[in-house]
Amino acid sequence: MQMNAKLKISFITLLVSLMSVLLLIGCSTQDSDSTSTKSASANTDEKEEANSDEKNSEYPIVIQHAFGETVIESKPERVATVQWANHDVALALGVVPVGFSAANYGVQDDSGLLPWTAEKLEELGVDDPNIYQDTDGLDFEAISDSNPDVILAAYSGITQEDYDILSEIAPVVAYQTDPWITTWRDQVLYNATGMGMKEEGEQLIKDTEKLIKEKASEYPEIKGKKVAFANFSADDLSKIHVYTHEDPRGAFLIELGMEYPESVKSAITDPSSFALTLSAENADVLNDADILIGYGDESLYQAVKEDPLLGKIPAIERGSVVFIGNNTPLAAAGNPNPLAIAYTIDEYLELISGAIEKIDE
Repeated sequence: MQMNAKLKISFITLLVSLMSVLLLIGCSTQDSDSTSTKSASANTDEKEEANSDEKNSEYPIVIQHAFGETVIESKPERVATVQWANHDVALALGVVPVGFSAANYGVQDDSGLLPWTAEKLEELGVDDPNIYQDTDGLDFEAISDSNPDVILAAYSGITQEDYDILSEIAPVVAYQTDPWITTWRDQVLYNATGMGMKEEGEQLIKDTEKLIKEKASEYPEIKGKKVAFANFSADDLSKIHVYTHEDPRGAFLIELGMEYPESVKSAITDPSSFALTLSAENADVLNDADILIGYGDESLYQAVKEDPLLGKIPAIERGSVVFIGNNTPLAAAGNPNPLAIAYTIDEYLELISGAIEKIDE
């Protein structure tokens, strides 16, 4: 009887132990399944995110240009720019270049910065930008020392030799066809593409177009007026330099709603050139212009007006001209980019409107 009792107790103890073990195994399996499910879910999310990033990056990026093609293997982290205004595109997109060329025209101090560039740098919290002092030629050593991943030069006059040397430093985004004729839109598009920010560049173009349209609509009198951007020199009044309608200066005037006279377009013999030179004897090419725009001051205008040949140009005779102060920010903005346009468009349109008022006086 005592033995049976002991066996009964041992059996019960064994049964309880076995149930405990099964319970622990069940809990362990449940925890393991839960952990595996979470891990699998996390891995799936990571893979989907990685695939999404890979799809959106679209690398390598290949950009065709005047010197061939540039291949950018991955998104650049360090952006450098050379020559005119390419840095303004980067800044407009919120990217501070690791180095950029000093502005060599229109600067009123020793900073090497035009006012819209300085304003944007301040907005981005930069008070000591790395500026290449390359007004006498590209400073390849300084550019190399800034260790860029890409070099933007969509609006520039770099040569084949310049391009080859720069390409040893980093991939270069050069101009599409010819030097110094890149429109502000293409300047934005190709530089932004080189930065891996094509969509952001396209949005910047749309925003700038909207600004131009809104501002120009405030001056309906300019629409359809014939205009030419012509440069005179008091040192040599025997020649006139006229920027073509393909040059950014001329193209921007057309964008504001004006037109280049057919007489000027017909005089252009080299479509790849940004300007043509006319002799004073052929000044009548400008006779169809309602207004003339150029660089200079009142003393230059008076000298042109008193010239026996140039003074017969109708726009000169009636004073329907805009002479922009030489080496001023507004003069520099004649080669436009989004920052320069936003900073100067009100002043520019006001001057143009004033010149138009003199047509019927």
